[in-house]
Amino acid sequence: MQAYLAGGCFWGVEELLRKVPGITDTEVGYIGGHTENPTYETVKTGTTGHAEGLRISYDPAKISYERILELFFQLHDPTTLNRQGGDIGTQYRSAIFPQTAEEKVIALKVIEQENKSGRWTRPVVTTVEESKRFYSAEGYHQDYLQKNPGGYTCHFWRGPSPGPS
Repeated sequence: MQAYLAGGCFWGVEELLRKVPGITDTEVGYIGGHTENPTYETVKTGTTGHAEGLRISYDPAKISYERILELFFQLHDPTTLNRQGGDIGTQYRSAIFPQTAEEKVIALKVIEQENKSGRWTRPVVTTVEESKRFYSAEGYHQDYLQKNPGGYTCHFWRGPSPGPS
């Protein structure tokens, strides 16, 4: 199974989720836009409509789609519109890209739960968007923080870490 999410700079989202038990693979890329074959150079301009996103492969016998979304809300601030940390623009938006009607229902339910949780002082602005084609990012972006442990990230667990560190 696969899940598609965008929560700001894809390096940090990938680095945290890759360690979660039940997640079998992660790949960073671009999703949600109108430009075919986007590149980092075009996406960073904010004109393609694409977000820096993540394709997450997972074993549903070990982790559910709903649990992945719950963890997603623990690793970024879903109340900042088109921004995470110092990264600003629609390419850094918080978004969920469900692949089925059932996933859309789950996404909306988890957003509602987050809004009612009291964890946030502002409303969640995460969008649930029509699933569009996912484009893999360039090779140097894949596993970036594994290759560059001191690299930039604005992501951290805002709750207990769900997996090995």
